[in-house]
Amino acid sequence: MDLTYTPEEEGFRLEARTWLEAHVPKTPLTSFDTAEGFQQHREWERTLNSGRWSAVNWPVEYGGRGANLIQWLIFEEEYFRAGAPGRVNQNGIFLLGPTLMEFGTPEQKARYLPRMASSEEVWAQGWSEPNAGSDMAAIRATARRDGDHYVLNGQKTWASRGAFADWLFGIFRSDPNSEKHRGLTFILVPLNLPGITVRAIAQLDGETGFAEVFFDDVRVPVENRLGAENQGWNVAMATAGFERGLMLRSPARYQATARKLIALYKIYAKTADPCLRDAVARGWMNAEAYSLNTYWTVSRLLQGGSIGAEASLNKIFWSEMDVQMHETALALLGPRAELLPHAPAAENAGHWLDGFLFAMAGPIYAGTNEIQRNIISERLLKLPRS
Repeated sequence: MDLTYTPEEEGFRLEARTWLEAHVPKTPLTSFDTAEGFQQHREWERTLNSGRWSAVNWPVEYGGRGANLIQWLIFEEEYFRAGAPGRVNQNGIFLLGPTLMEFGTPEQKARYLPRMASSEEVWAQGWSEPNAGSDMAAIRATARRDGDHYVLNGQKTWASRGAFADWLFGIFRSDPNSEKHRGLTFILVPLNLPGITVRAIAQLDGETGFAEVFFDDVRVPVENRLGAENQGWNVAMATAGFERGLMLRSPARYQATARKLIALYKIYAKTADPCLRDAVARGWMNAEAYSLNTYWTVSRLLQGGSIGAEASLNKIFWSEMDVQMHETALALLGPRAELLPHAPAAENAGHWLDGFLFAMAGPIYAGTNEIQRNIISERLLKLPRS
């Protein structure tokens, strides 16, 4: 793997850096898990789209720049270097968007992708149910075919961005006699349809980043199906690959956290437990290792390779690395670690607790790490089931 950048890539970096320096808000936006902050972040996404930076690796006709994956990694590095806002439509742009590219019809791509890139339509993920979390094969929400419509009934929970989103993508059991991963269909659902009830779920900090969504005889056109009927598992697994693999969590995110952790250590170095120095160094090394591994993976993809079950290795690594770095930061902060960002005495401490609470969800969402270890043991290591 050649770790030097081409003149074209360096020019792309300079263009991205210049644009971000001119457009990134000088004042941090309100959390996008609030109604006010959600709208602020939607406006930011529209600003990104105006410069064609919201989905840089998408084809130009859908709102992107046609950038390759190396350029996408470069953009992510510049995005986090600039301290730009979080991506409120990441479920759409980083998960559903690539899935649409692979499975969507030309009409679906033309209909959904440009509005996704501009965040005219923000998407929620609707997979989990009360009795089907990481085990998506246990899904019970149904999609009954009725002419040119599906009639949806059931419940989804932990729908990311569900409290304020415009659309939801989910999988529903379309064959009532099917079991496990068979007989599921992937459907795109507007959240303003009759029969849909959305109830916000409060997080540990009281904000509403999730929702439970109820379907009561909701009629959705068959044209909203992504992929073939009863083949939704294959579509969903492609989406899960994007979620666990490259797109949802770029290395730049964790490199930025590592840099902040080093800066925090410099403040508390004289009074900190000496063993925390090693923990800070380990966080930085892990972030760099994850970055190098991602560049290696991208190099393979550009040469015609693919990502399979090894995406589970990625997911475990970045989620546990994130927890470790935030735990180290809280240990450095001592009693001040309990302060949330809005606390009067928070100063430089508050965002670490906020980040820690989110990091704790990392080993759970995108498939729990226990499930990922099962996948690794069975599909990569070829170990027998007990």
